Amino acid sequence: MLRETTGKRSTSLHYPQMNKDNHGIAGNSDQKQWFEEWFNHPFYLEVYRHRNSEEAQSCIRTILSLTGLDKKKPENIRILDIACGAGRHAIELARSGFMVTGNDLSPFLLEEAKNEAETSCLKLNFSCSDMRHIPASASFDMVIQLFTSFGYFSTIDDDRLVVHNAFGALLNGGWYVLDLINPVHLCKTLVQESHRTSGALSVHETRELEGRHIKKTITITSKEQEAITFTESVRLYQREQILAMLEGEGFAVSDIVGGYEGEPFDENESGRMILFARKP
Repeated sequence: MLRETTGKRSTSLHYPQMNKDNHGIAGNSDQKQWFEEWFNHPFYLEVYRHRNSEEAQSCIRTILSLTGLDKKKPENIRILDIACGAGRHAIELARSGFMVTGNDLSPFLLEEAKNEAETSCLKLNFSCSDMRHIPASASFDMVIQLFTSFGYFSTIDDDRLVVHNAFGALLNGGWYVLDLINPVHLCKTLVQESHRTSGALSVHETRELEGRHIKKTITITSKEQEAITFTESVRLYQREQILAMLEGEGFAVSDIVGGYEGEPFDENESGRMILFARKP
């Protein structure tokens, strides 16, 4: 479990110094995996600050409606949020009265989530572990994995292990909600280069397809220090591939939607591919 802390969340971020060549790219034995380094840096929240609570609320409403959990007594429903990050979705679920556990590999993001929960006077549990090591507790009514938090690893077997762990964490009849990029739409609409500001940061992003992965290189410039660069690399799954993985584990996929409002999935037009799978 995440260590206990006291105090309110700071209104300002203190950015650690980092060498401009510290990229956090997977595959170098002398460096951490990209997700270990990037997700544990304060710039991550600044770069993705446009992912707000309104989007999370919409997503959670759709999930609860399509799983039927909006008709259940929330105090009797246990939910695990894998790769919960700073807790946007976990906090919305807790606000609705559900018993929520947020899991993430990043101590920094979990601390942010815990502080936000305390500020909102919400009770949540948090655990800090690699999603490949989540125990098969068979104690949750739903497992959610949102905002492209799947496909981080170098092998498909590792991704399959995450699905296996989600299955093992669920009670019979429980739901697994997996939110992925729709690769067909991505290939048609890929923006190779963009520049924007986020708060006090200047953010330059380049994107490219490398085999079955989408790679994004993010160069961030702040007023306090030189530019630093991080890399994201996510394995893309075609609809048939991810269905085969889920069904091979024993899940029954009941629905696929194309966005956080619950729009019908269109392989050519939908930006998201959100799968609703149930453990028999």
